[in-house]
Amino acid sequence: MGANVVSNSNETVRLFENPILEYFSHIHPATPIVVYVPVVAYNVWYAVDITNKAATFATVLAGVVLWTLFEYIMHRWAFHYEPTTDIGKRMHFLVHGVHHDYPRDATRLVMPLLVSVPLALLIFVAYASIMAPYHHGVFAGFILGYVAYDSIHYATHHMHLRGRVGRYLKQHHMTHHYVDGHSAYGVSNPLWDVVFATLPRAARKSDAESSSTR
Repeated sequence: MGANVVSNSNETVRLFENPILEYFSHIHPATPIVVYVPVVAYNVWYAVDITNKAATFATVLAGVVLWTLFEYIMHRWAFHYEPTTDIGKRMHFLVHGVHHDYPRDATRLVMPLLVSVPLALLIFVAYASIMAPYHHGVFAGFILGYVAYDSIHYATHHMHLRGRVGRYLKQHHMTHHYVDGHSAYGVSNPLWDVVFATLPRAARKSDAESSSTR
């Protein structure tokens, strides 16, 4: 692992001495949209064909909700697991630690295809084994949630978000990075932070004050 940082509006660090591994550790933030939106569209079309429109709508919605839970669980208990072994610490740094050390690395804000494609295939097979014939709709919603997550994650770091929702999501995620790393695990939305009481303290205090004035 190297440590040469290029810092301006963006920042990066070399992770691998092997140039091929290093190349594939970077990814353009638009790549998930280009690769996975056609996958979503095909699965929605096929779901309608083998079930019906109402079932497809319900299963796609269920898939989006499943993604939000998956996002929260992975971020809180996998990405923020604190390993004790040297190899564990190295793996943790490669998976998520590098993002916290270099949060403005624009080419490491979304998951590389070498990781996301095998995971997507495994998840599709798992859904097909327990949800057929509704797995196409659920999978479409799950992948749609993933694409939204990656897009929102990039936007919170590299775009000036406008509007109440955009500003809230940016502040929510920046709080996780720069104020309290043990809160605000949801990136695309705060739903499961509310459910599991991991909203940032300022947000919890604001909610409590609002409730007390009603």
